[in-house]
Amino acid sequence: MIWMQKWRNNRLFSPFVMELLIIMFVVEFVKGALLLTILPVYMKTNLGASAFIIGWTLAAQYIGDNVLRTPVGWIIDKLGYRVTMLTGVLLTFLSVVLMAITSQYIWMIIGCALLGFGTAPLWPCVITGTTEVAGDKGKATIMSVVYMAWLSGVGLGPVAINFFVGSNDYGLAFKLLIGCMTVVVLVALMLPRKQRGADTELPKEEHAVIQSLSQHHQPWMSRVSSYLREVRKSMSVSPLMFPAMFAQTFALGILTPILTLYAKEVLKLSSFQYSMFLIAGGAVTVIFLVPMGKMVDRMGIRPFLLIGFSLSAAALLLFTYVKTMSVLYFVVAALGVGYAFIIPSWNALIASAIPPEKRGAVWGFFLTIEGLGMIVGPIVSGKLWDVYGYHAPFLMSGFVLVGLLVLQMFISIPKKGMVR
Repeated sequence: MIWMQKWRNNRLFSPFVMELLIIMFVVEFVKGALLLTILPVYMKTNLGASAFIIGWTLAAQYIGDNVLRTPVGWIIDKLGYRVTMLTGVLLTFLSVVLMAITSQYIWMIIGCALLGFGTAPLWPCVITGTTEVAGDKGKATIMSVVYMAWLSGVGLGPVAINFFVGSNDYGLAFKLLIGCMTVVVLVALMLPRKQRGADTELPKEEHAVIQSLSQHHQPWMSRVSSYLREVRKSMSVSPLMFPAMFAQTFALGILTPILTLYAKEVLKLSSFQYSMFLIAGGAVTVIFLVPMGKMVDRMGIRPFLLIGFSLSAAALLLFTYVKTMSVLYFVVAALGVGYAFIIPSWNALIASAIPPEKRGAVWGFFLTIEGLGMIVGPIVSGKLWDVYGYHAPFLMSGFVLVGLLVLQMFISIPKKGMVR
């Protein structure tokens, strides 16, 4: 049983990593069900909200998420994973309960903002922890695994919740989501207080810097500012990375509030057809993610970015002009393949610019920039839909990816980000 021994020795399947991936999957399942299926349709049909208002409501979640991402990275480095993640999942649990017991519009917005605060620790914790375990040679592979857990949750949430939503009756659906969050809280209690694997490998001078920053005689704000100065000094990244990180999530954020509206109002899809519509793109992405991650680790980043951005941009530009369902499913699958190319290569590029001793804070900072795209995207999308029609948001998203295709050619890729 050599393969069994290899599996046990594989750090990517350690209990710590598996706990993080379970939390990622279930939280994204809940969030995907709420943001992609329940809230857009409920607010449109039951509350009569415009697409612009729906966009702002969903943006409240991303605002709450983004506000805390950079400080969450610092908290992870100082307090560890259990306290950080447990606080987040408890807030997420509370947000789901709040949305389940109220039908007032203002409380839905507050619930979305609270959901954002609760999910803020999710990505910094998961990415920091998993990349720390994987090491330099497995960045793209572990990012593929993380995104597979994310996409599985995001994809299955909207699909599965359709079977629990009755005619304007969301009670059973909310009970399922509350049950899911109960499981997440229990898993979060199992996390270690702090993962020490990478700390022991740091050079002595880096230990000295970190230790000096944690001395109790320094004022709290002084320790934070000193820590962030060290982070800035240790980063090696092209200035073009920052607008590129924003644009990448902006293109995705544009699709968030209007994808369900397009499927229900324009295509007139049933719940089952919409589920198949989501599976056509999501399942393809999940299937290709890990193989693509391994290929990126072996062959380098650039070719996969070129193919991924080209394929995804073409799919989005054609999306609303295809009327035959069989062809539309093919276009959706092509979009899924494109993102399977983009996700591991793009995140390997970002990970290559992050110093190991500052993973938490730098990932938090980078995720804050990416989160801005997810805040602005839904707001712009809703306005484009209301003013220019349903074609406009998809075209905007496609043209942003075309811009990224050009921009990434001018971003230098550090050698350490290309493992051959």
